[in-house]
Amino acid sequence: MNNSLSRVVEQHAEEASFLVVLRDYALRAPHYDIEHLDKLDNRLDAHLDGLRIATPDGLQTLLAQLGPHAIGEMFASVVLAFEAADANVLSRLSEHLRTAMETERGYLMALGWLDWERISPWIERMLAAPAPLFRRLGLAACGMHRHDPGPALLAGLSDADPSVLARAARTAGELRRRDLLPVIRAHRQHEDAATRFWANWATTQMGDQQALEPLRSFAEQPGEFQYRALCVLLAWQEREPSIAWIRQWVQDPRDRRIGIEALGLLGDPVCVPWLIQQMSDLPFARVAGEAFSLITGADLALLDLELQALPDFDAGPNDNPEDPNVAMDPDENLPWPDPQAIEKWWQANGGQFQVGTRYMLGLAHSEHSFQQALVHGQQRQRIAAACGLARYRPNEVLFPTSAPAWRQKRWLAAVNAASNISGTKPPS
Repeated sequence: MNNSLSRVVEQHAEEASFLVVLRDYALRAPHYDIEHLDKLDNRLDAHLDGLRIATPDGLQTLLAQLGPHAIGEMFASVVLAFEAADANVLSRLSEHLRTAMETERGYLMALGWLDWERISPWIERMLAAPAPLFRRLGLAACGMHRHDPGPALLAGLSDADPSVLARAARTAGELRRRDLLPVIRAHRQHEDAATRFWANWATTQMGDQQALEPLRSFAEQPGEFQYRALCVLLAWQEREPSIAWIRQWVQDPRDRRIGIEALGLLGDPVCVPWLIQQMSDLPFARVAGEAFSLITGADLALLDLELQALPDFDAGPNDNPEDPNVAMDPDENLPWPDPQAIEKWWQANGGQFQVGTRYMLGLAHSEHSFQQALVHGQQRQRIAAACGLARYRPNEVLFPTSAPAWRQKRWLAAVNAASNISGTKPPS
């Protein structure tokens, strides 16, 4: 391969790898909707096309860049290897995974990206593999594609490895395998935190009220499970206990941010005046604006409800190596609300909202409102909407908000078609 062609291939590899990491962030971002995700997916696929055209050089370039933290390179390598059905490269990638566990995230995302028909011949081998890593990946692939793995799911729920057990519980919840409810319940108090979370998450999604209390403990702890726990908990927990629970949260400044998020997810306009007050307190202003928008559907940018002069506030890490604050600002991509402008908007429009009724994006909770949020909402809102929709469609798989946008759009068309012939009352 000549130097100019080699450089083009390297650029495709670099761009694809960068976009994979960006996409992973975008899936939980407050400013990406399905159309933004679609554009991002198309950009990523265009660079993958460049690597496909250059194969085998494209794949070799990616393999040469694999390292212990190469999540994007792993993703692209797995996609090309599966598309080429190249057993030798897949074996090489498997070996790399064993010593570079951080790259499992890239492998996992690739399994979710590829069409099921492309990976299905390999999944059965993964599910029966002696190494827990591959049983876990096989179960994850089935969950992401909402494809029932059959007896392997029950086997996963009795696996000796906690990571496999946790993934089996998650996949069972995504598939709404109610027949497995007693088996999953047995892990509700498991010593492994991930297994305990996914067992309670899954059974709550199946209407198990006894799982609400364990799930609350995850919603109260900062970490990877907190927002997921909040979304499911507030979708299934009744209004009164939710309000009492949140009231305790917002009283302590250390917990106020997550309490504000919870109020947005709860959706009761009774809290809107208090949320507007929080918009004058810089650490909580943007998340309060997000909660306000989640309830009312008011787009702060579109309605000119943003501050014109941005405040001098930095919650994220800086360039000082001595500063212990290394956490990214979770509200970085949210608009700064203008409390005075929003107060005027609420005075003019608040009469449309009824206290005691729960809303999402300006519509009272219903099957239709959650479907609309899946079409028009931002990713954080869409994750919550998928949990809400699950109550109204108790026998269907959970909507996959992380799937490639083109696949999500096909699912949305199917969901909308199904809603025309189903009722809209959630189970009690």
